[in-house]
Amino acid sequence: MKPADLAASAGVSTQQVRNLEAAGVLPAAERTATGYRIYTDEHLSALHCYQALARGHGAPTARTIMTSVVRGSVAKALALIDASHQALHEQRQRLAQTVQALNAINTALDEPLYRRVPMSIGELAHLLGVRTSALRVWENAGLLAPERLPYRRHRSYDVEDVRDARVIRLLRQGHYRFTRIRPIIEELRRTGSGDGLRAALGERQMAFTARARAMLHGAALLDQHLTDHPHSPTADTLAAHATRA
Repeated sequence: MKPADLAASAGVSTQQVRNLEAAGVLPAAERTATGYRIYTDEHLSALHCYQALARGHGAPTARTIMTSVVRGSVAKALALIDASHQALHEQRQRLAQTVQALNAINTALDEPLYRRVPMSIGELAHLLGVRTSALRVWENAGLLAPERLPYRRHRSYDVEDVRDARVIRLLRQGHYRFTRIRPIIEELRRTGSGDGLRAALGERQMAFTARARAMLHGAALLDQHLTDHPHSPTADTLAAHATRA
């Protein structure tokens, strides 16, 4: 098939096809006597594999996986897929820890803790297990707004400040960016509810599920690609690995 046909079949531009071939994501195409590229079903299969893998693993990892496949380094490609699955698993674990921490917020912010407020920056840092510099960074980002005492402008954290700082700490442990934390803290201050935080964690869980499904789909296409093209260097390499195993 012509470059335009391959591009149309995958819903990309002909320039993207050329770029992916040049990057080694697609096998090198044969040329006609006049220099025109000729693509086959193997190229279309490889392109669909890349697209599916990119949705699950991200474009950079998908490129490396497919270039490894094209070069016949199946073991490297599979190792990259394994590593990506492991990274997703670790992110799920961190999310679960954040959810557990959220469920414990109301218990953690109980009356005995409230009796300790207001707190100094050192006391709050010790309570959270962070550096005082972290609290200053959160303040500079607009996430905290402690009162400044007239005497030497020392910071004073009241009940709401302590609550906000705890939530920020939990979200930072879940690798949330400040831009995502800010609306959650603002809603918490406005309504006193953790609904925004719970919604954010729910969205994250849904994103993980969608990514896992995309990974599964990409793996299925890759397996089919290797099966359908037994004479490619990739399939030969896979067969050799299986024989030695």
